[in-house]
Amino acid sequence: MNARVHDIIVTVNGEETRATVDARKTLVDFLREDAALTGSHVGGACSVRVDGAVVRGCLMLAVQCDGARVDTIEGVTDTDEITDLQEAFIARNALQCGYCTPGMLLTAQELLAAGGVPTREQIRVHLSGNYCRCTGYQAIIDAVEAVAKARHSSQGMR
Repeated sequence: MNARVHDIIVTVNGEETRATVDARKTLVDFLREDAALTGSHVGGACSVRVDGAVVRGCLMLAVQCDGARVDTIEGVTDTDEITDLQEAFIARNALQCGYCTPGMLLTAQELLAAGGVPTREQIRVHLSGNYCRCTGYQAIIDAVEAVAKARHSSQGMR
């Protein structure tokens, strides 16, 4: 095969996807153009999970994901894994234009999955790779903090 294109097999949101991609195609472009998953955006809002870790899909090549599991906001939403986060974002108006929301939700879920209640500073630092131009971040941090506290208290009641 030509060195400029590569055959890859990626599990995207639980489904095996086979594709031939240009060696320079980013993961986010592959997801948007080849897999028709448009929840991840180019330019500061390109977060996806690769093998369980949140990465910037605009800084990773699709060929690097050969054999990997990729979860997008569409897949995570379908599992109800982040329903409480989505509700908190809505309640606190933390998703004004919505451009950064998918990346913020995935990154917040990664932090909250570690357990415990992170400080507001820990939330800020963890979300720092995602850009938001509408909310000023305060509402986003409020939403993540509220979900962390709610999850922590519901675990303590079991």
